[in-house]
Amino acid sequence: MTDLQGKVAIVTGAGRGLGRSMAAALVDAGASVTVAARTASELDAFVEEAREAGGQALACPADITDEAAVERMVAATVETFGRVDVLVNNSGIVASTPLLDQSAAEWDRVVATNLRGTFLATRAAGRHLVAQGAGKVINIASNFALQGVANHAAYSASKAAVIGFTRSMAIEWARSGVQVNAIAPGYFATPLNAEMREDADALAKVTRAIPARRMGEPEELKPWLLLLAGSASDFMTGEVIVIDGGQSVR
Repeated sequence: MTDLQGKVAIVTGAGRGLGRSMAAALVDAGASVTVAARTASELDAFVEEAREAGGQALACPADITDEAAVERMVAATVETFGRVDVLVNNSGIVASTPLLDQSAAEWDRVVATNLRGTFLATRAAGRHLVAQGAGKVINIASNFALQGVANHAAYSASKAAVIGFTRSMAIEWARSGVQVNAIAPGYFATPLNAEMREDADALAKVTRAIPARRMGEPEELKPWLLLLAGSASDFMTGEVIVIDGGQSVR
C-alpha cells in the first residue's frame, strides 16, 4: 500500500534537507519525481543520483512564490511523465526575529514562501488531481504551528495557516478522490541546522526541549510520507501527523 510504481510526484524545496530526503524516498518507492527548488545545481545532482539508482527524476528550478514558475513546474511534470499523482509542499523558510524588530519585508518573505507557495503549487497540481479523480497532497507544516515559540511569529503563523489550508482543501476535494494531509516535523538533523549542531551548548538547549532528548533523522519521516502518498491513506484526509519527539505535547 506504499508501493508507488507508476506514480508521479512533485516535491518542492527538494534541493537539500528534508525535501531532498523525501524526494529520494519517493524515488525508492518507485515514483517518478519532479524536484523543485531555486538552486539548479542541487536539483541536477539529485536527478543524476536518482538515475544512477535506476529511478526517474526531473529537475525544475523554480521560485515557489512565482505563479508563472509554479505553473511551468506542473506543466513540465505532466509533459515529461504524463501525469501527476502526489504533491509534497515542502518549500519553506524560517526567520528568527523578535516581532518588534521584524520588518514587513521579512514577514512577507516568510509568508510568501510558506503559505503562498503552498497555495500556488496546490492549485496548479490540484487541477490535474481533481480532473483524474485521485491524488495526494502532502503539506509540510511544523510543530511550531502548534505551540508558542518566541521570535518565530511569522514562521509559526504561516505554518499554522498551512494546517488550516490543509483542512479546508481536504473538505473541498474529498469527493474528488483527492486526499490532503500534513506532516508537522519538529527538529530534524539537516544541513540547515548543521552549524547549530556543532555547537554543544546550542544543541543541548534544543534537545532539552525535546522529551526524546534528540533530534529526528530525515529517514524517520519516510514511513509517514509513504503512508500519505500511497493507497494506505485513501480514507484519511485533513489530518496532521506530528513527528517531533514529543516536543509539542510538553
